Amino acid sequence: MGATNKATNKAMNDKTGNATMDAAENGTKNAMNHATKNVTMSMTNNVTNSETNNRTKSVTMSVTNDVTKNKTNNVAKYAAGNKPVRISILLALAASLLILPACGGGNKAAEATPSAESSESASASASASENPTAAFLAPLTGLPSEQTVTKRPLTVMINNFAAARPQSGLSQADTVWEVLAEGGITRLVAVFQSKEFTDPIGPIRSIRPYLIDIGESYGGVLVHAGASNDALAILQHSGKADLDEINNAGAYFYREKSRKAPHNLYSTLEKLREGAAKHKYKETVDVPQLTFSTQPDVAAAAPASQIEVKFQLSDYKVSYQFDPGTGLYARSINGQPHVDLNNGQQLTAANLVVLSTKHRAYDDYGRLDIDLNSGGKAVLFQQGYVIDCSWERTKGDIIRLTKDGKELPFVPGVTYYHIVPNSDSMEKHLTYR
Repeated sequence: MGATNKATNKAMNDKTGNATMDAAENGTKNAMNHATKNVTMSMTNNVTNSETNNRTKSVTMSVTNDVTKNKTNNVAKYAAGNKPVRISILLALAASLLILPACGGGNKAAEATPSAESSESASASASASENPTAAFLAPLTGLPSEQTVTKRPLTVMINNFAAARPQSGLSQADTVWEVLAEGGITRLVAVFQSKEFTDPIGPIRSIRPYLIDIGESYGGVLVHAGASNDALAILQHSGKADLDEINNAGAYFYREKSRKAPHNLYSTLEKLREGAAKHKYKETVDVPQLTFSTQPDVAAAAPASQIEVKFQLSDYKVSYQFDPGTGLYARSINGQPHVDLNNGQQLTAANLVVLSTKHRAYDDYGRLDIDLNSGGKAVLFQQGYVIDCSWERTKGDIIRLTKDGKELPFVPGVTYYHIVPNSDSMEKHLTYR
């Protein structure tokens, strides 16, 4: 009745014509009256008089614009002798259109711009909540996503030799591991899942047994160019999901002429997913369930905004600078910003992990066996603080951080892991202030 009192006679005639036309096209007069009663009752129970007034006006305007003048005239003639049902039909039409969005309908008339009142209410609710609920969260970062993240991760072996920097695609990775390879150089394992992009990924290099272990712990398709003898033996006889530029997937990689081999091998998400589909690898897998918190307990933690990590070579140093404004750690190598060649952005992370474990060279070439199962000392950096902790791993799971018997949560965002030898003290590999 509120809509009747506030609308002018002309608007009511237009509204009645439009609503009656819909009723005439979709059912008999009796069915229309029955539906009107049901919807009107639903509105009485669920919508306040004020909301009915505002929304009825908005919906009626959309309906009026969508109906041609000819149809309006024809339906108006039909409605002339049915005055008692005019108001009920109008309310029924408004109510049904308002209900459609809640049922997932795609009626464009119901997708009108929200009122100022509803927008202000939503804004206030979001700002008052410490942890706003998102429709979807990326499993490896805990960040909001516009759609469910179910694609199988791609775990790519990235060259970190000086001639290979700056690399491409690292700013799009959900997680990055930095691990020693032979000769004191490090290799990066970049895990891609939640972001879609078309830019190159690389340079891509060979794989080692412990890199297979890291990549598979995320359920990922292993992406690499060749392998050590031990790693190749594992891959050839185990049926693991891998894309090897040398042995089984050359068509899904390419060489960049602006760089010299072997630091010029690249691919893209599209090519790699095409290759995985060609090999009939599973498109979705179970990925590790991580724990995230926007307010981790740092009450007993010491502040630490500048971090430096050393591996083996004295002329290779990784450092991070915490930015309180963004809550992120900006990465540098040998004092120079480590950037993504695709976009020029400096690499950043919300969480930094440094863990120590046993490293053993088992041949004259210096190839390594790295223990990723026994556990040991670890240090976690987040939100400008440092937390001494331990790392643990159970069969079939990823490495997790614990303190006082409880798993430590990550701040939502990208995480960088660094594995250093435990033959020296942690202090020799890690300094911070």
